[in-house]
Amino acid sequence: MSKHNVHHYAHPDPGRLQRQGFPEIIYCPGKTIEQIVNISKRLYDECGIVICSRAEEAVYKAVKKPFKKAVYHKAAKMVVVKNTDIILQKNKSMDYVCVVTAGTTDIPVAEEASVMAETLGSRVERVFDVGVAGVHRLFEHQKKLDNASCVVVCAGMEGALPSILGGIVSCPVIGVPTSVGYGSNLKGFSALLAMLNSCAVNVCVVNIDDGIGAGVIAHLINKKK
Repeated sequence: MSKHNVHHYAHPDPGRLQRQGFPEIIYCPGKTIEQIVNISKRLYDECGIVICSRAEEAVYKAVKKPFKKAVYHKAAKMVVVKNTDIILQKNKSMDYVCVVTAGTTDIPVAEEASVMAETLGSRVERVFDVGVAGVHRLFEHQKKLDNASCVVVCAGMEGALPSILGGIVSCPVIGVPTSVGYGSNLKGFSALLAMLNSCAVNVCVVNIDDGIGAGVIAHLINKKK
């Protein structure tokens, strides 16, 4: 049993990595820094990897004290700590996940997906700011999209980009609605509904701003290939 007793406020699941191929992620909002650090210690002791999502720099600085090798991915707001001895099921082939954004403001969610997939062992190619307002930009990256094992598409506003990609690639497309847009975007809800109603049958959808979930699913698809 780990010496870091957190049972009075949390029940970490260190066995998830072995059981499912991806670890428990620490969602930081709503937790104190002390709780985050103690949960991190428990997970690191028992499975060798810590991933903190939606982490502000104050969280990173606190986690960095016990874990000197902690890395802060600022755009994604993620802290990652990995034991160098840990062996993840790394995809050693040329297969990769392609992460696409409609706009520059979608990049934080896209980076969350990208960092998640990369941390688990997938290669990620990024294509940013190719939304429908200038859709010709998308086709400059046709070869990269065609060769991906999975495409993650982060889009706010009307959320149309996953449907377009669903119609031009032969792999699964994971739509990630983002809370980017003016009033009628309803903090991502209109984009969510648009993606759920996609006419392209290879499009599936995660929750609003759920880059973490999209990154895990994309990695699982990529490693199976």
